Amino acid sequence: MNPRGPLCEGEAVVFLDRKDREYLRRLERGRNISIRGGKIVPEELMGQEEGVTIRSSMNEPFLVLRPTLAQLIPNLPRQAQVIYPKDIGMILVWADIFPGAKVVEAGVGPGALTIALLRAVGAEGRLISYEIREDFAQMARDNVSRYYGPAAHWTLRVEDIALHLDESDVDRILLDLPEPWHLAEKVYQALRPGGVLLSYLPTMLQVKSLVDALRDHGGFACIETMESLMRFWHIKGLSVRPQHRMVAHTGFIIAARRTAKRRGGSRIEDGG
Repeated sequence: MNPRGPLCEGEAVVFLDRKDREYLRRLERGRNISIRGGKIVPEELMGQEEGVTIRSSMNEPFLVLRPTLAQLIPNLPRQAQVIYPKDIGMILVWADIFPGAKVVEAGVGPGALTIALLRAVGAEGRLISYEIREDFAQMARDNVSRYYGPAAHWTLRVEDIALHLDESDVDRILLDLPEPWHLAEKVYQALRPGGVLLSYLPTMLQVKSLVDALRDHGGFACIETMESLMRFWHIKGLSVRPQHRMVAHTGFIIAARRTAKRRGGSRIEDGG
């Protein structure tokens, strides 16, 4: 999608009302946009610069912008739980996703992380995604098509990565799966030396199982576990306070590096 210039047909835009509530829509000719009982004609926005304010048929004003990733991700159509923007930010940094990287992900869901990865690896990179459920895979295809655009550098495989992972010389592997510890050897074989494994897990029991498996395997170092808590602030006039609601625990992130050779029980990766 074009991130600059006038708004165009087919683009995703986000409408913000007076209370900064967000409504993700696409600009399609002949298909009026319905928000809060009012209608907006998309042709009136095409050709205008983003940041314009438009009024609906109910005379309600809306600020119109192209969505940032932080706005797009929580508003994506989905059947499965989406990975939160705060976690995707950490994933991109701790997995060290770079332009031109060869990346494998498993557990695609609605495609939120997929879209972020496609942007991060760029057209010179390559992303291979595994999703075991066809309905989730189709939703990811639809979301990538609608909110990212053509992605010739993306391959989506509707297969179980535990059975079909056959890539080699991979820079980064990202797993959003319930039992990633079963893939330790397959991940080791697929990653290049120095490559990064990153797993996203909701519970500490799963984290413990994965970390133990990586240590026992002997082919991973720099094993780290973390979580991110995010709290927004309310600032209006003399009222400056934390918001009453915050995005607290959503999941744990476990990152590790693949070593050149397996080591037998030395555990030098974390001083244990």
